[in-house]
Amino acid sequence: MMNPSDVDESTRSRLHAIRLVTLDVDGVLTDGRITYTNEGVEIKSFHVHDGQGIKNLLDAGIQVAIISSRESPMTARRAEELNVSFVYQSAHDKSVCLREIVKILGIELNTVAHVGDDINDQTVFSMVGLGVAVSNAVPDVREKADLVLTLGGGMGAVRELSDLILAVQSK
Repeated sequence: MMNPSDVDESTRSRLHAIRLVTLDVDGVLTDGRITYTNEGVEIKSFHVHDGQGIKNLLDAGIQVAIISSRESPMTARRAEELNVSFVYQSAHDKSVCLREIVKILGIELNTVAHVGDDINDQTVFSMVGLGVAVSNAVPDVREKADLVLTLGGGMGAVRELSDLILAVQSK
């Protein structure tokens, strides 16, 4: 797990400014695997530490949004359990969703952190104040990220970022 002392001053400054964290699902909130039963039912596994991290952010007044290029009833269910208000699925252009959310919230793009793992997250990285990659993101995404977490998708990476933001913001 990363501590504020593990990141440079520029990154700490950006972490301090965060008012919204946007999350990809497959490969960030999950380990990236998609399992289907013989009946064709999709199964996803979410890490409870990530759920607590999301709750901690929301309790501290930092908004959380889910933006996924896939559609999944399990994603909707998990978001509802965690009281995540902004949930965009089948989002083939994540930047459109991001612009809509910041407009609704009345915040600037430089106060947003986006967590991703694959090439469809790179456009969002270039728009936000802090592009964050999980440790098992594809190499191109890790290279373009402002911050690479020590934990992988579905393994507590969102909690790692949550704890880091809240520590830097003294919340």
